[in-house]
Amino acid sequence: MAEDGKIKRVSIVISKGSLEGVYPGLIMANGARMEGIEASIFFTFFGLDAVTKKRMKKLKVATVGNPAMHMPTLLGMLPGMSAFATSMMKKEIEKLDIPPVDEFIEMFHDAGGELYVCKATVELFHLNKEDFCDEVDAILTVGQFYEKSAGAQIIFT
Repeated sequence: MAEDGKIKRVSIVISKGSLEGVYPGLIMANGARMEGIEASIFFTFFGLDAVTKKRMKKLKVATVGNPAMHMPTLLGMLPGMSAFATSMMKKEIEKLDIPPVDEFIEMFHDAGGELYVCKATVELFHLNKEDFCDEVDAILTVGQFYEKSAGAQIIFT
């Protein structure tokens, strides 16, 4: 935080690959850019799905073991329940004029936001740079992420 009490930089960590795990970080990061705040996003573990070409348009709502769904886990296990919940959430997101994940990532990057993926997770999942969308700026170690985030507010979503 700067002397005037205003946030100047944020680094947001996204570790979950579900719609409800990705959108909060994208909304916060994009909001920061719209306010003139420097922003970067660090994707790790299943959060990599948000920037993986093959998966970024196929994110789903987690219905099993998600207490925020306000239904018994058994119902979340029923065939088609995740698809139904995902469809409903996407409709509500569209009503609010919030773009799909791939467009949101492009908008954020075009606004000057930086996108990084975790090197350890890339290796763990046997991925490489070509597996990610063009907006990903670099594959970083955690140490490199901390260096790039020096002076920033680090937010985990």
